[in-house]
Amino acid sequence: MTFPKSRPLGAFLPRQPRLADHSADMRMIVLAAMALVVGTGGAFSAWVLLRLIALVTNAIWYGRLSATSADMAAAAGGPLTLIAPVAGAIVIGLMARFGSDKIRGHGIPEAIEAILFGQSRLSPKVALLKPISSAISIGSGGPFGAEGPIIMTGGAIGSLFAQFFHLSSAERKTLLVAGAAAGMTGIFGTPLAAILLALEIMLFEWKPRSLVPVVTAALTSLAWRPFLIGAGPLFPFTAAIPHGPLILVTAALLGIVTAFASSLLSTGLYRLEDLFHRLPVHWMWWPAIGAVVVGIGGLVDPRVLGAGYGNIQALIDGGVLLRSALLLLAAKAIVWLVALGSGTSGGILAPLLIIGGTIGAIAGHWLPGPDGFWALVGMGSMMSAAMRAPLTGAVFAVELTGRLDALPAIVCACAAGYALAVLVLRRSILTEKIARRGRHISQEYNVDPLALVTVAQIMTAGPEALDAAMKVIDALDFFEREARHRVYPVVDEAKRPVGVVSRTEALQWRADRDSLGHASLGDMLSDRSLVHIPPDMPASSAAELMITEDVGRLPVIDPDSGALIGILSRRDLLQGRIGLRDAEQTREKHLGLRRRGVEVGQT
Repeated sequence: MTFPKSRPLGAFLPRQPRLADHSADMRMIVLAAMALVVGTGGAFSAWVLLRLIALVTNAIWYGRLSATSADMAAAAGGPLTLIAPVAGAIVIGLMARFGSDKIRGHGIPEAIEAILFGQSRLSPKVALLKPISSAISIGSGGPFGAEGPIIMTGGAIGSLFAQFFHLSSAERKTLLVAGAAAGMTGIFGTPLAAILLALEIMLFEWKPRSLVPVVTAALTSLAWRPFLIGAGPLFPFTAAIPHGPLILVTAALLGIVTAFASSLLSTGLYRLEDLFHRLPVHWMWWPAIGAVVVGIGGLVDPRVLGAGYGNIQALIDGGVLLRSALLLLAAKAIVWLVALGSGTSGGILAPLLIIGGTIGAIAGHWLPGPDGFWALVGMGSMMSAAMRAPLTGAVFAVELTGRLDALPAIVCACAAGYALAVLVLRRSILTEKIARRGRHISQEYNVDPLALVTVAQIMTAGPEALDAAMKVIDALDFFEREARHRVYPVVDEAKRPVGVVSRTEALQWRADRDSLGHASLGDMLSDRSLVHIPPDMPASSAAELMITEDVGRLPVIDPDSGALIGILSRRDLLQGRIGLRDAEQTREKHLGLRRRGVEVGQT
């Protein structure tokens, strides 16, 4: 008989992965080249969205056909303030029901859901209807910003472009997120914040394959922006920035205050959403019902209508009266929560900036330094706490104003707000919507513990093995009487593995016991391919190989002699994760003081 030992050593060894710090290959360059197109699309989609918003605003509030920016607060008043938001909401409800319900909401959760659960595929309907519905919503008075819709629209452009090519789901995700980052950069002129938003919220990984294309798309959008929208900070800030330890401590305390506020906003939003779900009318009409509150809020304070970018600039400029700031805070929070809870189309970023900025401006009446500075700090910390994106919040505030010297205080506020927010609420304002659809998301990234160990460190060394020359009849008796394990490797006289035999397989042979004759285990396994692995293979690669080959155990061989030195099972892989659990949960004290010959703190 011919045993598998006659095959060349390594014939069934898997190709070893290229061991390196990163997994990048030339596909990264291909995706970066494609990101140039996606970044251009994101920049132009931002320009189109802003023009559409201006067009709707001028048509409704001024009765003219113009795509130049207009302040609807100056035209608000009278019956139009009640009628316009409701009319716009009815149109959006019709578009959502008969077009695509994906246009409902503020865009970022929908993009995340498409990435994680939809193979990063967005439809052409979304790319077309989302900016139109958002323009109608904001232009008719909806208290939203353009950033959520442009993230969804830019992401749809990236996804649609990717679907024209033979790409993997992960590569489509990269281009989807690249489009989202490009769109955000086009609106705000904040490329670094857009990149960080992609990393903290949308990519769910930190790899060169995804980071380089996202950076390429964001910078491409930034290059187009001066020709389409304009250059320079969107909200310039010229006042002096206070410094010192007291400022940092005070900023951290303000971050805690805004974190409490963000928690109340998130809780209130989803309770209002639950109330809308209890209404005895079709969800198509919910936006119109919420728009009634928007109209009333517009009568109370016209500043709550629309995106409110003028409010952001006013808060940063400082000098907003305390009573005026309190009114803006209450009115904006109420109309925004009701409108968003009703399921209409619009973004959350601008409202969060206004609410956080107003809290900072109010606190700034009693804090050292200009109140505009504290408004800026409040904006960054509110975004950090509500979206669970501390780096994005800090850098976004700096890029919006062009004031890098404000970064230390803003970072303190963002970190403090983020720390409290993750303790107070289980989910962010973004992920709660997805969780309510039965899909839990973890926003914590860490290195796979199996990538940090080799097979040799977790395998079962020196496993019991059966001789390939053993008769099958004897093997049956062994499994029936003596076997301590469910599976045994089979080796030849040189201790090289020729196969694996399980108790279940042996019991199946028992049915043909009379016909087995003098057959050996080697005879039974001679026509099988066996995948071996070397001891220096990363355990993560071995786990992937188990999935690919659909096996539960892998023989580990000496690379020189081919002899069996161990076996790796699924149980071993699970045991390999215990180190991470122990590092997280086991608390020990290794240094202590010696007192009277006894070490204090000894474990």
